[in-house]
Amino acid sequence: MTEVVRLALEEDIGAGDVTTEACVPASRKARGRFLAREPLVVAGLHLLREIYDLRGGVDGLTLLHRDGDCAAEGEIIATVSGSARTLLECERVALNFLQRLSGVATAARRYTNAVAGTNCRVLDTRKTTPGMRALEKKAAAAGGVTNHRMGLFDAVLIKNNHIAAAGGVSQAIESARSTGLPIEIEVRTRAELAEALAAGATHLLLDNLTPDEAAEWVREIGGRAKVELSGGITLENVAAYARAGADFVSSGAITHSARAMDISFRLELM
Repeated sequence: MTEVVRLALEEDIGAGDVTTEACVPASRKARGRFLAREPLVVAGLHLLREIYDLRGGVDGLTLLHRDGDCAAEGEIIATVSGSARTLLECERVALNFLQRLSGVATAARRYTNAVAGTNCRVLDTRKTTPGMRALEKKAAAAGGVTNHRMGLFDAVLIKNNHIAAAGGVSQAIESARSTGLPIEIEVRTRAELAEALAAGATHLLLDNLTPDEAAEWVREIGGRAKVELSGGITLENVAAYARAGADFVSSGAITHSARAMDISFRLELM
């Protein structure tokens, strides 16, 4: 993750933190605490070491939680000590990563809690912040969801435009077998469903159905293939979709709409 951390530091600090350099003596030492200002699921603390190391390092860094841990309001999640200048110039970048990734982990935990007691697993998607996918998927996993494919390279997901370009459902499935990768295919009509099952599809994607419609389709599939539901799935309705009998539900909101959590950094002189 060093490259994304380096880019974030360069973006913020540029040629130098002019405020800190003007106000704070180079010799001054300080300690800082990262504080959860609301209940959250922690993610991203492992990046703190990289952030500080890229700016010359710190004297001490203690991570009081691990990814996936719950932190209560007012709880200290990490402490750091060293050059006051280093702590100040890294403050915003550190908080940006922690707030964003803890937001993803917290959203993921809410989704997984919502489907507890069903046999359905929640998946994340590729709807991630450019350059942040690996970090956001790690945070989602920390929150309890199952990572879907990382990108276009590690699994086959045949969607409606692929079917159109390939010349049909059967043609797309047969051609994709040559990859040797897991194959999932989206079906939008009963005719496509029948064709996909006849072609040996083992993982189906059903998109933009209501929970009642999804339950009807799942009954028709009857266990002949794994079923993923997607499209319009939110925290408010994910339990209804899970109860429809699907094996998986996927929601882009876990990553693309996660709210940054309220985490503060408190500094004091040593």
